[in-house]
This record gives sequence, C-alpha cells and structure tokens, in this order.
Amino acid sequence: MKLIKLAVVAALVPLAACSSVIEGTSQEILVNTNPSGANCVFVREGNVIARVQETPGGATIKKTKHDITVRCNKQGYMEGSYLNNSGAAGATFGNIILGGGIGWAIDSASGADNKYDGVVNMSLVPATGAAPSPTQILEPSKPIS
Repeated sequence: MKLIKLAVVAALVPLAACSSVIEGTSQEILVNTNPSGANCVFVREGNVIARVQETPGGATIKKTKHDITVRCNKQGYMEGSYLNNSGAAGATFGNIILGGGIGWAIDSASGADNKYDGVVNMSLVPATGAAPSPTQILEPSKPIS
C-alpha cells in the first residue's frame, strides 16, 4: 500500500508547477491603435515595465497578479488607455486539482498562473483644436485681386 502511495506521489510531482511549464512566466502583448504610429507604455504598480515605440507593435512582459495599464500617445490625439486585467491561466485549475497546493504555490510565486489579454486594440480620439491632418482636403487658394 505504501508503494502505491509513493508511486502516485511520484507521478504527481512532475505535474506540480504545471502552469510554469505550459503557460510560462512571461507573455507577449500586442498593441494596435487607430490611427497607427502611437507610442505606448505598459505601467504596473506605478512603474513602466515595457514600451512600444510605434504601433502596431508588442512587448514581452513578466506575468504577475497585478493589472497592467497600457497608455498610448500620438501627436494631435488624446491619450488612450486600456486596463489589462491579470486573470487566471487555463493550466492553473488543472494544477490545483492534480498538483494540489504545492504546484499552485510554485506557479503563483513565478506568475505562471496569471495571464493578460494578448492583443490590445485602442482607438485614439483627436484632440480638440488639433491642427488638420495633411490628408484633409483644403480649399484651393484664391488669387489676390
């Protein structure tokens, strides 16, 4: 009987920290803005953790239990922001069931049991009184009489 219990425990040990293996401890987040060409920062707990110099683009971030705010700026437009909530990764629930508290504790400490939205889509609103864009059709100039 002890041998069977030992075999079961030995079989479950590799499953501990399952999210770490399946989900990983980092994640890429892609940012698309309308219009494109915005500069974006990823802010978590008041600290900038990543940047996208020009959208569309992406950044790889370390996963944690804390939410990330994505803030994008483009000249002539108001700042746009998106709250990317940290959620539970799919492998977390299987890890709790199969690996118990040990596997979950390992994954929680590493951030592997968390995930963010992988794609952020954001529309930027033109700033009030912004200069007309070069693509706008202007009235032809009239000759001076």
